[in-house]
Amino acid sequence: MTSPDDFSRLQSVMSQTVKAHWKAFLFEGILLAVLGVAALILPPLASLAIAIFLGWMFLISGIGGLIVTYWARATPGFWWSLLSAALAVLTGALLLARPIQAVLTLTIVLGAYFLAEGVATIMYALEHRREPGSRWSWLLISGLLDIAISFMVITGLPSSAEWAIGVLVGINLLFGGASLIGMALAARNSNT
Repeated sequence: MTSPDDFSRLQSVMSQTVKAHWKAFLFEGILLAVLGVAALILPPLASLAIAIFLGWMFLISGIGGLIVTYWARATPGFWWSLLSAALAVLTGALLLARPIQAVLTLTIVLGAYFLAEGVATIMYALEHRREPGSRWSWLLISGLLDIAISFMVITGLPSSAEWAIGVLVGINLLFGGASLIGMALAARNSNT
């Protein structure tokens, strides 16, 4: 178990590391924010790029998995590992062979994810509503927003496939970049 002193020491080391490398965090934040704005300006292109990127990720990881599985063919679970790697190769090849259809499929999966995430978040919020001082209402709002996003994506199919992935990834990149920029500037100006 971590003691309060260990946590305080870890927090101090983390703060010092961020302060020492604030320029790298600032650069990364600006890059993410710019990519986020680009994805928001051109969501169909961003959606297609993400489908192609995922295709390459599956293909490369599947090939790597096949190689590792071949080397470890005497270990238990060989056939399951081989099947998993082959499925990754197949998925990657399909995403790369038909990226437009992949965007539609990924959009359906994204809509289903937001629906499941929204329901789970609402249930989590309702479990915490009786705890004193809990901010369960924020969780409830987050879950409702997830369900609203899911509704917009799923009911808008197939046309929502053009913009949904690009817009959602763009928003994520923009806010992630903004938070890194804020963290970097705060670290630069800190006295610790």
